[in-house]
Amino acid sequence: MTLETLAKDISKSAKAEADAMIAEAQKEADVIVAEATAKAVIIRSEAASRTEREATQLAREIVASARQANQKEILVARRKVLDATLAMTHSELSSPKMKGRASLLKSLMAKADEIGKDFNVRPVEMDRKALSELAGKRGMGDAVPGLGGFVLEATDGSVSYDMRFDTLLEASWKDQLSSTNKILFD
Repeated sequence: MTLETLAKDISKSAKAEADAMIAEAQKEADVIVAEATAKAVIIRSEAASRTEREATQLAREIVASARQANQKEILVARRKVLDATLAMTHSELSSPKMKGRASLLKSLMAKADEIGKDFNVRPVEMDRKALSELAGKRGMGDAVPGLGGFVLEATDGSVSYDMRFDTLLEASWKDQLSSTNKILFD
């Protein structure tokens, strides 16, 4: 064997060994790439699933928040309508030219007659003239503030009955608020 043949054999053997090592490395690389690809698929799937759940939850929260905001706006709007209705009623009752004012005062004085005759009438100033005609033998006291009507007060000041329009309206408003809501909003 010559040196040249020996060199060729060594070279051939080294090349075969190198090719085997490269082939083995390529197999290992293929296994690593396959494992990484499988892990990437799992990670993408989990991320997509998590993102979908979060998006669904966020959508529910946004819808619930929007519904709550709408409900609040509806309640605020209803409150404004109720306040406007009450203000309009106050305005109507405070008008000396209100239709039916005289008959309302007459009806209140009839209730006062049922309470008793030993009382003084303290009128709202705008109704003083009409009430002095209806009061009969009752004394007329100092004026009281209000939209109309009067306060019936015992002569000794121990008892009084508030028959002013604003007091009656307040009581009626509280009693009839549910019915008013139904009329206005149903």
